Amino acid sequence: MTINNPTVLLVDDEIDLCTLIQMGLKRVGIHCDIAHNVTDAKEKLTQYSYDACLTDLNLPDETGLALVKYVTENYTDLPIAVLSAYGNMEIAISALKAGAFDFISKPVNTDTLKNLFDKLFADKKNTTIANLSHIEDQLLIGQSDVMNKLRQALKKVAKTQAPVFIMGESGTGKEVAAKLIHLLSHRKDAPFIAINCGAIPSDLMESELFGYVKGSFTGATQNKIGLIQSADGGTLFLDEIAELPMNMQVKLLRAVQEKRIRPIGSDVEIPVDFRIVSATHQNIEKRIQEGEFRQDLFFRLHVIDIQLPPLRDRGSDILLLAIHFLEKICAEWHIEPKELTLSAKEWLMKQYYVGNIRELRNMIERAVTLSESHLISDANLKTIGHLKSFSQENLNQAPSLQSSNATQIQASQNSIDMQQVWQDGLETYLESIEKKILVETLNKTYWNRTQAAKKLNMSFRSLRYRLKKFGLDED
Repeated sequence: MTINNPTVLLVDDEIDLCTLIQMGLKRVGIHCDIAHNVTDAKEKLTQYSYDACLTDLNLPDETGLALVKYVTENYTDLPIAVLSAYGNMEIAISALKAGAFDFISKPVNTDTLKNLFDKLFADKKNTTIANLSHIEDQLLIGQSDVMNKLRQALKKVAKTQAPVFIMGESGTGKEVAAKLIHLLSHRKDAPFIAINCGAIPSDLMESELFGYVKGSFTGATQNKIGLIQSADGGTLFLDEIAELPMNMQVKLLRAVQEKRIRPIGSDVEIPVDFRIVSATHQNIEKRIQEGEFRQDLFFRLHVIDIQLPPLRDRGSDILLLAIHFLEKICAEWHIEPKELTLSAKEWLMKQYYVGNIRELRNMIERAVTLSESHLISDANLKTIGHLKSFSQENLNQAPSLQSSNATQIQASQNSIDMQQVWQDGLETYLESIEKKILVETLNKTYWNRTQAAKKLNMSFRSLRYRLKKFGLDED
């Protein structure tokens, strides 16, 4: 135990159960006060100081959910967990969303409670969430209302053990949000393992996630620890979860439910303690309707959802991010600091940003490469291969990157540089747009050609032909 003489408040109307839990906790060095209803619990909270609270959901005067809300609003530093009997899972999930740290199914095991409180008290002994505000500033740059609300949501989520499902367009920073949840949680000193489900070939997925034992198949010359086991004690982040093959969805569901895995070729299941955070930019409900994603796995992963805003909805955050990237790139490259001109800032504020933050960073990086002075103008930004410039009036006319045919881009006449068309010729102009679409899609898929071909609705052979045509086929 990491805190001397810890004291917890147990709220349950079953007298015998309370006595058993109290005796069990006493054996492991935890003092336990008891309240049999919410009114009694609130009174004890005003009189005494507790290190944690544990409440049943079914209480005689008010629900345990009401107590969870009361504690999270009035005792922000007091972690609270819930006891859940069979059939109360929906209420337990509601408690997690309200701010409960975790839930434990009845009947209660003393070892389970000890492990739960060990984690809680370790978090109290180490750096507190309030002292980690600098981490938020480093990872979540921006002062817009949507970002301030996002920070509050992530801090609240970090206190719980509930699975988190992050949604947002590609490039909005889903992995950054997952990393922040990890760093603000009691698991911050344990591993944070990030996996892009769309980047691992399907035939290697099981061995990468679950590991294998020596001799389990040809080439298995030694034991290998899987990525899930590598996240033991920490957080497992599954990015682009919608890309996970159906057969692996079944195995992942069992791993999440049982917190146990079986490496390939092993007869023994290994217990693994991890918190799962998943993310996707796809319409996951549509994938479920199409039979491409298991509904039971979605329900298990989608306990708490976080929606990340697109960059175009973040106002002046665009300039804060642009300046941050500019300073960071100049420092990393050991070159003289550069500045954005007023015209460059105005131009940046007018863009649509299909690729969001990732697109903005790439834009600044290439502008730094091409600029020959300490000033970066709108001319530097306009010549770096950006797909299309959008004014605020044309936001609803954003181009689709799902088609390989450049002539299918739906753009207003004002968004086409006709002078450039007349100067270069139609064929050259269309080829330049096609190349930009290919580069943008490859950037979004981290140059995974298979995924890029799928996004562009073309065959892999056709994609290879186009890459060779534009000199993009070399690694």
